[in-house]
Amino acid sequence: MADTVPDAAATHVLGIDSGGSGVRVGVARVDAYGGSAAQNPPTGSPSPMSSTPLGRPSPPLTWSSSTPAVVGARGIDAEDLLARVLPAARELLREAGARRPGAVCVGAAGMATLGDDLRARLPDALADALGVRRLALAADAVTAYAGALGQRPGAVVAAGTGLIALGAVPEGVAEGSGATGWRRADGWGHLLGDCGGGAWIGRAGLEAAMRAYDGRDGGSKPLLARLEAVFGPATGLPGKLYPRPDRPAVLASFAPEVGRCAAEDPVAETILRTAARHVAEAAEAVCPRLGSSEVALTGGLFRMGAPLLTPVREELAARLPGVRVAEAAGDPLDGALCVAAALAADELRLPPDPALLSVV
Repeated sequence: MADTVPDAAATHVLGIDSGGSGVRVGVARVDAYGGSAAQNPPTGSPSPMSSTPLGRPSPPLTWSSSTPAVVGARGIDAEDLLARVLPAARELLREAGARRPGAVCVGAAGMATLGDDLRARLPDALADALGVRRLALAADAVTAYAGALGQRPGAVVAAGTGLIALGAVPEGVAEGSGATGWRRADGWGHLLGDCGGGAWIGRAGLEAAMRAYDGRDGGSKPLLARLEAVFGPATGLPGKLYPRPDRPAVLASFAPEVGRCAAEDPVAETILRTAARHVAEAAEAVCPRLGSSEVALTGGLFRMGAPLLTPVREELAARLPGVRVAEAAGDPLDGALCVAAALAADELRLPPDPALLSVV
């Protein structure tokens, strides 16, 4: 399906972000995200793919649903996703005055392992419904990377309930090393990893609370008080937590309580310092050793603010001296639009990967 000739008549692109918290669709002008400035943006420019600052002259038109895409026997259900995003995409394109999008990027949580139905059905379905000629299918970690750093080399740590780090050396910016590609660290789920993520912090905080209830070493009475305020009596917590199918989210919901206690409670402070070390370890594992590399932090967990961000920045400075910690310029929907704009302009430099980013 891929058309290798840029579509000069197409002025807009379409981005789709399908994640655990819902589905979002955006339509933006190509020149709001694309352009060669994406490769070497001015120092301090907050835009991921161009020299345009975040206050873009043409902000994207967006639609969102809080209901995640259905996951069935074939993985992410393409029919369910299309049934929701196509009407929204048509309406947004109409509002934008665009006949069809110059390119589309679909970013989805689980694309690598659950994306077979999407890869099989989306190309023809989007071509038939919207006239799409250029389509990129990406893992949500890739769109998080593109939203944060665009096509610049570096590493992005995305942390919410879980945690994953992704590093990239885009094509044409390897500074003579010849090494392009992606590197991943963690993102293995709350039982095997996601170290330093929201569920990890919340579980550590709840364990400290239960230790205080028992009178064991390592307990925290402030965290026990917060446990009882949020969940009720400590002895009832196992019965509330273990039957839940969304246990990681329940654990992560306690992470902000750890952040609130950190200023006065050394146990909570230690939990966050340990989480910060895990964040920095993941970034160090994937960050390319290039003079132009940057690290960006994205995801809801970092909205905790100083109790987590201060030790994270300290750990990053110690492990990656000289690597700039950049402000994440946008979120995964911005990243999907960035990839689509680069694809429309025939300037996509993020490395192709069968599991992470493919153009079809």
